[in-house]
Amino acid sequence: MISFALRCEPHGHGFDGWFRSGEDFEAQAERKLVECPVCGTTDVAKALMRPAIGKGGKASAAGDPMQAAPAPGGGYVNAEAAKVYAKLQEMARELRAKADYVGPRFAEEARRIHYGESEARQIYGEASPSEVKGLSEEGIAALPLPSLPEDKN
Repeated sequence: MISFALRCEPHGHGFDGWFRSGEDFEAQAERKLVECPVCGTTDVAKALMRPAIGKGGKASAAGDPMQAAPAPGGGYVNAEAAKVYAKLQEMARELRAKADYVGPRFAEEARRIHYGESEARQIYGEASPSEVKGLSEEGIAALPLPSLPEDKN
């Protein structure tokens, strides 16, 4: 296998790719099978590479200009995934701004609101699948929201 330094033509994003040969890279690039991990374009070419010359002894990776860096925008595979994630974040922020967080008491509080025992308002929190099923059987609407990485911080 050969490692090539690659870049997308429209934006100049740099990344590495492994291929059996130079011809294998050319064939895949021509068939639009090589994609920029940052923006998703298939307009990709080989970038200028430095030769891999042994230094004799231990080489330090510190300060290596060719060392891989994390992809901007959270490391998403392509631009479409980054857009979807950004939309999810926006929707979650809007929902949280308009609702009260009730934590693990979600099912209990949803029932209290439904049966008029508590003030009617938007809420969000955590519930087990069996609790959500119970709410549904009682005619109480509950929408599951995806867990986002920042929710775990």
